[in-house]
This record gives sequence, C-alpha cells and structure tokens, in this order.
Amino acid sequence: MKRIPLLIIATLIFLTPLFSEVYKTGVTASYYAEDFHGKRTSNGERFNMNDYTCAHKSLPFNTILKVTNLANGKTCEVRVNDRGPFVATREIDLSKAAAVKLGMIGSGTTKVKLEIVKKGANTKLSQQTAASASKIMAKLGGSSASSKNSANSKSTASAAKKSANLTPGTYWDIQLGAFSSKENAKVFARRLSRAGFKDIVLQTSASKGITRVAIKEIPAEKVPAAQDKLTTAGFTEQTLRKRK
Repeated sequence: MKRIPLLIIATLIFLTPLFSEVYKTGVTASYYAEDFHGKRTSNGERFNMNDYTCAHKSLPFNTILKVTNLANGKTCEVRVNDRGPFVATREIDLSKAAAVKLGMIGSGTTKVKLEIVKKGANTKLSQQTAASASKIMAKLGGSSASSKNSANSKSTASAAKKSANLTPGTYWDIQLGAFSSKENAKVFARRLSRAGFKDIVLQTSASKGITRVAIKEIPAEKVPAAQDKLTTAGFTEQTLRKRK
C-alpha cells in the first residue's frame, strides 16, 4: 500500500477548515442590487452586485460567512465589505449574486443560518464603521423601540388613515421620518429602498434645517394599502401630507 507523505497530509489539514462556527440561525437575510451597484461600500470598495459579498452591522470586514437558506437548503459563501442592513428585524444584506444562488430573489427576504468560515481582522475601520452602524440603529429606533412600535403598529396606521380626508383624485405623500442631519435622512431612505419601497424623496426645509423622508405622490385610493405595507415592514411613524 502506497503511503502519502506526512508533509502532504499536514499541508492538506492546514489548508482545509476543520469546522465552521455557527454565528446565528433563524435570522432574516435581504439583498441589494442595481440601485447600489458601483457605489462605495463602507470599507471603501465599489459595490458589485455580481460578487459574493454582504453587508453586516458589526462583523469585521473580510469575514467569510457561509449562508444557508433555511427554506430550501441552498448555500453560498460571502465576504463582509459593507455595513447594514439598517432594519431592526434583518441580520444581513446580500449581494444580488448571493441572493440568486440562495434562490431568494422572488421572496426578497428569507430566514438563514450564518456560519463563520473565516473571521476578518478587527481593524480600526471595522470598529469605527460598526460603531457608526450601532448609532444609526439607535437613531432609527433600535431593537427595543422596534418592538414597541410593532406592538402599536395597527393603531398608529389606523389613526393616520382616519385623520386624512382621502378624496378621490387627490395625491398624497407619506412622511416617514424627519432628521436634522441630512446624512441620517439618506441612511433612512436607503433603509426604505432596501425594504422594497420606491418613489422615495428627501424634502429639505432650509429655514428649519430639517430633512424629511417621504414616499411621494400616492393616489388617494392607494394610500391605505401603502400604509399597511409600510406598517408591516416596520415603518409605523407615518404622517400624511396632501399634494398641492
């Protein structure tokens, strides 16, 4: 029987990961694509929706994750190069290529298991951007505020509907946030976009120094359905403004 040299065995063991560390399971993954293709990621790279990358709020950049779609068992490996998603109920934002491989393009989100294949170096940039992501989540409501909002979501949406006279033929904006920092307004708008909403507009009041984020020009008959969809996605703070 021919023996394999010990050096070759040692090399194979060194190159082959012995295990993957289960990081989290049963968490929600979403994906981002064309709207962000070519734009800068949090680590300074250009986002390429055709690469196997992802956004995570805290894991060090260049961490390699094995992602398993719990709905169908499909898997892929992605590299952390961005921060997000800025939605309390979501754990990871995948590139379009990863979403295609996992078979989640149709649903937009799915429950996944995350395993750390290789942890990236916890550099100063990783730490700074993770801290910034944490602050953004706190300003957007965070997990505790999100739970509170979720409990009151139906009553909030109902009150908003009752307060408006939705006359047929009129058009409305649904304001979802107002920020003293335009950068925070942009982050919130990005969160809306990742949640699948369109016609998002930033409305800046120079005199008050406030930037509002809204979904614009919704026909009166479609307002209730739009509000229900926003409430289900966790956007419960809604103010209706009639278009002039």
